[in-house]
Amino acid sequence: MATGKPEHTCVVGLAWGDEGKGKIVDLLGERFDVVVRYNGGANAGHTIIVGNEKYAVHLLPTGLLRPNIAGVIGPGVVVDPVELLEEIDALANRGIDVAARLRISDRAHVVMPYHKIMDSLSEAAESGKRKIGTTARGIGPCYSDKMLRSTAVRMADLTELQRHRDRIKEIVALRKRAFAAMYGDDGNLSFDAVWESLQKAAKQLLPMISDTSSWLRHQIDEGKSLFFEGANGMLLDVDHGTYPYVTSSNTGPQGVAAGAGVPEGLVKRFVGVTKSYTTRVGSGPFPSELSDAIGDSIRDKGHEYGTTTGRPRRCGWLDAVAIRASVRLGGVSELAVTHLDTLSGFNHVGICVGYELDGNVQTESLPAGASAIERVKPVIEMLPGWTGELGQAKCIDDLPANAIAFVRRLEELVGAPVTIIGVGAEREQTITCNRLN
Repeated sequence: MATGKPEHTCVVGLAWGDEGKGKIVDLLGERFDVVVRYNGGANAGHTIIVGNEKYAVHLLPTGLLRPNIAGVIGPGVVVDPVELLEEIDALANRGIDVAARLRISDRAHVVMPYHKIMDSLSEAAESGKRKIGTTARGIGPCYSDKMLRSTAVRMADLTELQRHRDRIKEIVALRKRAFAAMYGDDGNLSFDAVWESLQKAAKQLLPMISDTSSWLRHQIDEGKSLFFEGANGMLLDVDHGTYPYVTSSNTGPQGVAAGAGVPEGLVKRFVGVTKSYTTRVGSGPFPSELSDAIGDSIRDKGHEYGTTTGRPRRCGWLDAVAIRASVRLGGVSELAVTHLDTLSGFNHVGICVGYELDGNVQTESLPAGASAIERVKPVIEMLPGWTGELGQAKCIDDLPANAIAFVRRLEELVGAPVTIIGVGAEREQTITCNRLN
């Protein structure tokens, strides 16, 4: 690699999403040449605050907010073309032109209008704990079509859309019949509306669609530094998360090679992001959840409402068991801890250090079954809290002693060093220590 360039790096969330990955990607991304999104879709939501400006992105790689970085949406992403164009236009209206710097994989799959209808209808048909808690962005149904193959639409199809008109018309008719039969509601699905939307999107996105895997290989050959941006959190991984309350893609380091279209082993540095507490949106087990005034206080202080959905997040003490499992599974080399300032003012702060299940305590991983996780009793270790405003801290020694002790205890429990600490919402309110460069 060229002298002075950072090694290829990936940032992943270690819990159920919303860990603050967007801020960490924005912070680290300035030294890289290319930022790559490799999984998920518009169900992800990253918020970045720069000065008095707040930016929220869902499909676009967060690193594109830096003006000199090229962005790639990889083949492992499912792309809603309408939402993507809305994001591009919204940033352009604020003086940030990303269209000229963005490449979209021709192998990425397209989220169609009927995917979103199916998401809503199927979730509405479920009841109680059977609800997955979907964002209704069509992500799961699109990935289902990807595996079914015969009903899938890819970005490559948009480059020669007229050739696929009859096939798409057949798929729309099939979905209308299926929705009516399964849910008693065809979702007002109209081929004419679907076709008009696709034609408009194809015309605007065509210059951005290409073989991004080949392009990335050329960037690697030229010594460019690549930055891989995970969406969702590792506990939402379809294979390794709290199934079935998960997303539909591989969210951790395991998904990078396939989802970005790069060689296995290319990335050597993996930064795992966790809040100083744990949150979850939607349904699913959550061992360290605080369904009390403390949980409400954390939600209010941390402004814990979904970037994508606006839903209030469930809050609980930091789950070091789950974080450790994610670190070990993903080969995570270092930690970024966000929202340390949110815990300022509590007399005591907790860390989940074990799970008690059927009389046994284990500290290595979550059980595979959701019903087993729901029976888990968390073993909580309480540490002394701290007070004061942390936002002006520039190094770890500027933090209160008890806050430092909290960070060091997390390192011990998880087995990885903390190299980044978020002490406020803005880009500049970040402490870097140990190994950042």
